Amino acid sequence: MKIKIFIVVSFILLLIFYGIYRIVPHKVYSNDAFNIVSYKSLVDYDLDGIDDETDILNGAREYIKTKPKYKSKYYQGGYSSDEYGVCTDVVVNALKSAGYDLRELVDEDIRLDKDVYQIKNIDKNIDFRRVKNLAIYFKRHAISLTIDISKIDKWQGGDIVIFKKHIGIVSDKRNKKGIPYIIHHQSPYQLYYEEDILEHRNDIVGHYRIS
Repeated sequence: MKIKIFIVVSFILLLIFYGIYRIVPHKVYSNDAFNIVSYKSLVDYDLDGIDDETDILNGAREYIKTKPKYKSKYYQGGYSSDEYGVCTDVVVNALKSAGYDLRELVDEDIRLDKDVYQIKNIDKNIDFRRVKNLAIYFKRHAISLTIDISKIDKWQGGDIVIFKKHIGIVSDKRNKKGIPYIIHHQSPYQLYYEEDILEHRNDIVGHYRIS
């Protein structure tokens, strides 16, 4: 009986320590710390003098500054227009900052090849805010990169990472191993929008860069 109680208590303490570890901010590293050259896109799609990769990264940070509350809603104009949002809105708004209107782009691609997306009823106002559809779109139209997080130089701030049911933007901040943080929005209980989560997940299905 005492052994069982000890195991249970130990397990609870382990969970508590892990929770504290995840909550407490850790030292953040940059590309320079690992002799990684920061990637700059050769494209400036919106002609604002900032390359696409940097524009996307900056756009993701500008969006999370609004501290959106996690809630799935339908918007008549497509883009979230209030204090609420979901994971796809981080990516959608990040790309919008670089001049890419995913509402238009995804809708056009769906209408060109509806069978690939397996959508019965097309809805321009919501289709581009679904992870499944974005995964298909980026696979078709972006540069596909490694999902091996040990290849740290292949992960750059402004890239897009897709999980089985989640999506985010790769940060230019890194942990002590050189693995990048992810800018994302996953739940109503999330304390930070830029987090060291990549090595704690086993459901990465895509890693892309806008071309």
